[in-house]
Parts: sequence; C-alpha cells; structure tokens
Amino acid sequence: MTAHLTVFEREAPSASAIDESLRSTKSSVFWLEDAPHASYPQLTASHTADLTVVGGGYTGLWTAVLAKRRDPSARVVLLEAQTIGWAASGRNGGFAEASLTHGDENGRARWPDEFDTLERMGLENLDAIERDVAELKMDVQFERTGTLSVAYEPHQVQWLKGAEAGVYLDRDAVRKTIDSPIFAAGRREEHLSALVHPGRLAAELARVATDLGVEIFEQSSVTGLRTRGSGVSVETARGVVKSAKVALGTNVFRPLLRRSRLSTVPVYDYVLMSEPLSAAQMDDIGWRGREGLTDMANQFHYSRLSADNRILYGGYDAIYHAGRRVRPEYEDRQSSYRTLASHFLTTFPQLEGLSFSHQWGGAIDTSTQFCAFHGLARRGRVAYAAGFTGLGVAATRFAAEVMLDRLAGDPTPRTQLEMVRKKPLPFPPEPLAKIGIEATKWSLDRADHREGQRNVLLRTLDRLGLGFDS
Repeated sequence: MTAHLTVFEREAPSASAIDESLRSTKSSVFWLEDAPHASYPQLTASHTADLTVVGGGYTGLWTAVLAKRRDPSARVVLLEAQTIGWAASGRNGGFAEASLTHGDENGRARWPDEFDTLERMGLENLDAIERDVAELKMDVQFERTGTLSVAYEPHQVQWLKGAEAGVYLDRDAVRKTIDSPIFAAGRREEHLSALVHPGRLAAELARVATDLGVEIFEQSSVTGLRTRGSGVSVETARGVVKSAKVALGTNVFRPLLRRSRLSTVPVYDYVLMSEPLSAAQMDDIGWRGREGLTDMANQFHYSRLSADNRILYGGYDAIYHAGRRVRPEYEDRQSSYRTLASHFLTTFPQLEGLSFSHQWGGAIDTSTQFCAFHGLARRGRVAYAAGFTGLGVAATRFAAEVMLDRLAGDPTPRTQLEMVRKKPLPFPPEPLAKIGIEATKWSLDRADHREGQRNVLLRTLDRLGLGFDS
C-alpha cells in the first residue's frame, strides 16, 4: 500500500504562524501554578504507623484517604520524595476515565471473560470519585462532560462507525459540536469520563488526607524497605517509619521492589496550554459541551478546555530515553512543542494568532498491558500498583482500593479479578527495550500513513498481547 500524507502534513500551517504561537510560551506546568498548595514538613525522626504510603501523587493520596475512611483510628503516614502532585499527577490532561483497561478494545482483547465486570467496576469507580468530590467539598473543577473522539481520515471514519459505545456523529454533526474543518466524523460518550483540574485534585486530596489525620511528609525520598519481625521499616535519609503495612505508589520512578523493575518504562509526553480564548474565539469553535477531545490516530492527540477557556493540547509524541531514565532535562523538548503547535493550528486554523502561555512535559509509567498492574510482596505486608499508561486520573482510586483490600488480607471482588491477579509481561533489558520501543513507534507512524494498516511487527505484538491501538 502506498503511503500518504496525514492531514497534519497536507494542511500544515506556516513556520511563521508556529513561531508566533510559541513566542511568549514559558516552560512551566499551568496546573501546578494554578493550584493552591500547602507545605508539609520533611521526615527528620523515627515514626511508627499502621500504614505507610510511599508517593504523593494520586495513587498514594487516594490510598491514604481511603485507608482513613475505612479505619479512622489507623495511623497513616505518607512520604513524598519532592512535593505533593509535582510529577504525573500535576501534569496530565485531567481526563478521568471510567475505563480501567485503557478502552474497550484493550479490555476485551486481554480479559474477555471479565470485561463486563471491569466495565461496571470502572463506572462505579468514576461515580465514587464524583461523590467524593461533592461529599468532601473538593475544589477540583470536576465536570462530567464526556468525551468526543474524532476522525480525520476516511479509514478512521470507518473505525468510528464500527464502534459500539456512544453516539456516532457525521461530519456536519461533529462540526456543530466542535468546529474544526478537518473533523470528518465523531463519536460522543457522555457519561464515561469527566474532566478535573489535575493540580487541584492532588492538592485537595492532600488537604482531605490531613483533615482525616494522615501525616504527610514532603522532601522525604524513600531509600529502602527493610522487613523486620512483623513489620516493615521504610527508610529515608533523615528518618525511618516503622510500619505494619506499606502501600507503594511510586509509579514511573524506580521501584523499591526488585521484582517490578522491568515492569514499566517511562515514556515522555508533552503538552501546550493556550492563553484564554475570547468570547469571539469561543464562538468560532463552538465546544459548548466542553467535552474532552481525542482522535483515532495511532499517534493520537488529546485536548480539553480549562475553567477559564484555555485549550490544553497534548499527545502525539511519545519519547523514550534508553536506560529507563527519568530526568528534569527531558521535560523540555522544543521539537515536540513545535509539532503540537503545528497540529493545533491545522485543527483550529480559525484560531491563528492565539498564543500558548505554557509548555511542559512529564513521564508516563507504561506497562505492556497498557493499564495498571497490582501486586503484593513481603509476606502480604507491602502492596503496590503501577503502569497506568496515562490512565491514572481515575484508575488510581481503584488501585488504592485494591491495595487496601490486599493488605487487609480478605478476598474481595476486586482482588479476584484476573486483571488484578495477573502480571504483565516485563519489558526487555537494554538495549532491546530501546530498539523495540523505537521500532514500535516507527510502525505506528507508518500505520497512520497507510490507512491504519498494521505491519508484521504490530500484528505480531497484537497476537502476543503486547499491541496497542489508541
């Protein structure tokens, strides 16, 4: 099959338009700037706890909150290496998805016998988050607006027609929803996702946790776990917490358990945030339903409106650095920002002249099953969850419930799931990891240029349960 140009190549904006859109952009995370943050002390002495939570992102924060709601008398300590929500939890797009399996196709392919149960549990989990936000008075700009998936190319239109969930929209209908000249079709799902302010969600979870009596310590990087007697010593540079149970929510960062060190790879994702749109600009694009927006390409984009009508635009590039390294200098990648700006202006040419105020990047903890995995170690004293692969805003709450169920030692419907009990295949060591990831990325790009046709590598990965289609 002959390769063809994508719409982003056929209808690319001028270099000068891209330059102008990025002229005043600063490298900073809008969500973290826009969220109030309390300061928490560093651990500098020995403590004891019933439960020690490692990690101050969504996984750890939900675990701490839910642990105190299960048992208000429990002493819970949370340790964060830097500051609350500074990593993926403060940098994501704020899409809270009901799916626990990174979409129906991935879920049905991997866990066909329990997919209906997973679908129900995922919706219950999202409903629970909505209730928590209301009951705990969390100022997180929660909007249950749903998601609009759009097609740019003819083969993507056929994919949308063949999908089951949601309502199919033809070209005219999709453009009445969000007006882009390149949208050829869409499919809207109204109840399976919500939008939140990522930075505020982390900050509010920390506030709720402390209100419930959780002790939070920042700048307290855990250096090791030592099992002693009936408990676990959680060690930092300046203090130790002796704990009966431990929950690990370190996600993209180097696992504290050796068994998990090949289970994830850090893949960097990049984002632009525009300045607020004027009333006239909002009229130009519509978007009155404020849906989350994504597309059907293998190298997909995601987009949304903020509370003050900025447009967040991210995705497409997925950058892996050999050796599973996570470094601050990887968060700033000008070529990715230029690509995003170009694709944005192709999508919304009527917004040419709009400037981007913020640009940032961050690492996603990717697993070979493209959704979270769960585990228990040290004779039932240490639980862990990781590998959310960009789907952690809502799924971390479910993972927290799983960890607490397992640490309690009693089987529950959650812990009996095959998805929870089965571990994903590990990534290979270097240099095979780098070679394999780059070959897969090249193949996905090739598929987008060949009407979605997957080559031998992608078809082989599909058969092995390692393939991924956005």
